[in-house]
Amino acid sequence: MTIQRWENVSIVVNDLAAATSFFVELGLKELGSGLVEGEWVDQVSGLEGVQVDVTMLETPDGHGRLELMSFRSPQALPGVGAAPSNTLGLRRIAFGVDDLDADVAMLLARGVELVGDVVTYADTVRMCYVRGPEGIVVMLTQQLN
Repeated sequence: MTIQRWENVSIVVNDLAAATSFFVELGLKELGSGLVEGEWVDQVSGLEGVQVDVTMLETPDGHGRLELMSFRSPQALPGVGAAPSNTLGLRRIAFGVDDLDADVAMLLARGVELVGDVVTYADTVRMCYVRGPEGIVVMLTQQLN
């Protein structure tokens, strides 16, 4: 088996509109949204009676996709919430940005929480973690010249 490409990362949320707005404001492009249901999704997910609202987003370069999902049924199970970075499982997603300071300022003005500090690593990249809606941790990175 050889992996050919990255398809997407999926995040289950309660408030699909708020999560979509957050990621669109970060610069992702909404590709489409709709209700997903039927026997095929029950079979592939191992769940019964699935009805899920889905929004697919894409990075500006067209190489990365983020799928946001909000379950009508079965009801979504509670998550860990604002788990720290060392909790087992998927902890964050990362995006490269052109102007980290401007993006952080925009997010802070919107009420988004900075998890730690903005740091510089090996004089090559500046980065930070922010906590978006429903505790989603996003790492923003800016390459330095």
